[in-house]
Amino acid sequence: MSLPALPLFHRIAGQPVIVLGHGDAAQAKARLVERAGGQVVDDLAHGIDIGARLAFIAHDSADACMADALRARGAGLLVNVVDRPALCDFTTPSLIDRSPVVVAVGTAGASAGLAKHVRLRLERALPQGLGALANALFAARDALRARFPDGADRRRALDGALAEGGPLDPMVEHAPAAVEEWLAGAAEVAAAHHVIVLRSDDPEDLTLREARLLGMADAVVADAAVPLAILVRARADAQRLPPGAALPSGLTVELRLPG
Repeated sequence: MSLPALPLFHRIAGQPVIVLGHGDAAQAKARLVERAGGQVVDDLAHGIDIGARLAFIAHDSADACMADALRARGAGLLVNVVDRPALCDFTTPSLIDRSPVVVAVGTAGASAGLAKHVRLRLERALPQGLGALANALFAARDALRARFPDGADRRRALDGALAEGGPLDPMVEHAPAAVEEWLAGAAEVAAAHHVIVLRSDDPEDLTLREARLLGMADAVVADAAVPLAILVRARADAQRLPPGAALPSGLTVELRLPG
């Protein structure tokens, strides 16, 4: 399965970002740049001279958009042209802000309205305290490493804590000391090996438990015939092993074809 675009979070704090055009669309892009700490520059030549790497173009005229997009791209900038996906090197998603947790919903320029309504649904589901939980986990990094020196053990412990119904379930509000209290009582997590017999080539046929295990696995054992659509449900950094390979420590999920 291919992605229509590579999703990235781009740091622009203190950096110049070109925003060209007038009206609501240009103003919205300028506010977005300022919200991320960037410095708005409204002159293309000046922006190029001072090292801008991104350009938002929001002219009413299609010809003006095309001309400035070509000039900016020729100078090595990545370009976003409002409402003209064919001219865009990148698009801007609809955002849910629980800083430092940010959820981005994009459609590769297909429909900003669709992205907005998906974002609105998700917005209601995510607690306001999600950012505080992220900050608490960041602050506990040294203590977490001391408690679980092995990276795989640390990941499994966090997976258990952050799972649905776990002591740090991110979909519910938590007390300020929740991370410290969990870490004080956190137990060792044993290695585990789970076998999933696939019922079809469709990842939607995985049960919720199977999909959760696959997404948490440190290693995935799979025959070459296992569909890519199912394999991509695993973590990108999970080990991929052939059948019969020695199993590593951690959580291993083995995918078997039916029959």
